[in-house]
Amino acid sequence: MNPADLFDLMPDMAVFARVVDAGNFSGAARQLGSTPSTVSRQIKRLEKALATRLLERSTRRVRVTESGYQVYRHCRDMAAAASGAVDAAEQLSGRPQGRVSLSAPTAYAKSVIHPLVPSFLAAYLEVDVQLIFDDHDVDPLESDVDLVIRATSQPPQGLAARPLGRLRWLLCASGEYLRERGTPGHPRELGSHDCIFLGETADDNRWCFTKSAGEKIGETVTVSVRGRYIANHAGARLEAAERGLGIATLPEFAARDALAAGTVQAVLADLGDAGAGVSRAGMATLSAQPVLAAEGACAHRSSARASRAASVAPVTIGIIPGHSARAETGIAV
Repeated sequence: MNPADLFDLMPDMAVFARVVDAGNFSGAARQLGSTPSTVSRQIKRLEKALATRLLERSTRRVRVTESGYQVYRHCRDMAAAASGAVDAAEQLSGRPQGRVSLSAPTAYAKSVIHPLVPSFLAAYLEVDVQLIFDDHDVDPLESDVDLVIRATSQPPQGLAARPLGRLRWLLCASGEYLRERGTPGHPRELGSHDCIFLGETADDNRWCFTKSAGEKIGETVTVSVRGRYIANHAGARLEAAERGLGIATLPEFAARDALAAGTVQAVLADLGDAGAGVSRAGMATLSAQPVLAAEGACAHRSSARASRAASVAPVTIGIIPGHSARAETGIAV
């Protein structure tokens, strides 16, 4: 029997198991919310498909034939398995449990997500978290990852995404460096400074600024910068700035603690931030709740593992789809 025909027979098999358990058509019909005549037609259809007689009928009761009993055992197990699947799904949807894997750019994962993990695990005792530090674009299908965070303007084709917020970019330098080299008052003055930039694309040293306050709001200036140190890691650029190697371009989350501690200072802080969109990509979006002043969400996959990931719908960990090199070239602090 081909799979399509087998699937068509499954409802009739479930009805047959109910008739045997009830002992007659009327009782089975009441339990199923059907009529005895409809139940009888389903049993006849099943007998015809299986080419065997399953029941001996009388006016009040039915008797299961030998072949019918053999078929009944399998139909009963099938119905029990279906009931078990429903029960398992209800348990999973009722409380967060299982493992959820999350990939995020290294700096964001370390600075923003990692500090939240201990309290998250304490709040959700049946949830395990796998945090993957990865600055490359990650395909959740190929990499078997439930959630992917990226700084990007749009999600990869074929994936659903939910915006989590915007990345604000800053220029930062140590007080020692600024005392020695001077504090630039306009983007054009950066040409005489050592600048620390990403260096992943040919135009990463072209910084675009947009005036966001005072006179000439909206005015845009693009400058080419240079420097003796180039690093494609926000943490490394921050450390370089703290040690006086120059003016570094940094996402706000990476610079926040250093700014508060005074180990670096913001440069050209009156200029607006072009920002990079922060979003979460996955195969589908389930429920979400606020996280990190943005929005956390859980994406599920259409596999057995999906039920585990989907069960952590109240996830309190945020996401950003993979890292975009262009996100840092569009710096408008």
